[in-house]
Amino acid sequence: MTVNLESLTDYLLVLAAFFGAFLSALWLSMVIWTFRDMRARSRDIFAQILAALVVAILTVPGLVIYLILRPPKTLAETYEQSLEEEALLQEIEDKRVCPGCGRHAQEDWIVCPNCYTRLKKTCARCGRLMDLPWNLCPYCATPVEGMRQPELEPATEANP
Repeated sequence: MTVNLESLTDYLLVLAAFFGAFLSALWLSMVIWTFRDMRARSRDIFAQILAALVVAILTVPGLVIYLILRPPKTLAETYEQSLEEEALLQEIEDKRVCPGCGRHAQEDWIVCPNCYTRLKKTCARCGRLMDLPWNLCPYCATPVEGMRQPELEPATEANP
């Protein structure tokens, strides 16, 4: 049984071409993946191109370097985190606290049950609760008794 040396060379050449094509496709896919991943993590085009070039030049070691140095969160994750933080801060700000003792107070409480600090007042006309600084009921437009009313008359020019 004789093996044709020429056919063995042809098989090795086809195998080498296939292996070379596979390595080229792997290299190109690593470069494209790095560019896309960096684009999702940074708006800086210089950083995106630099990351792709590091992987293009150094191949697998460049990919390892990129994975070590890349920003930990994508832009979408950073945005979601900022929205969550904003929502938590808004929730904290929305909670009413007693100015006397600092404890949590319900929105419809008139007096703090812990320190007896007055939190709201009632409208003399409609009976709805109003914040203490208000001089006018926002529900029925009734002025608060005992408060000085603003001048509603138009200002007249003084004649010399």
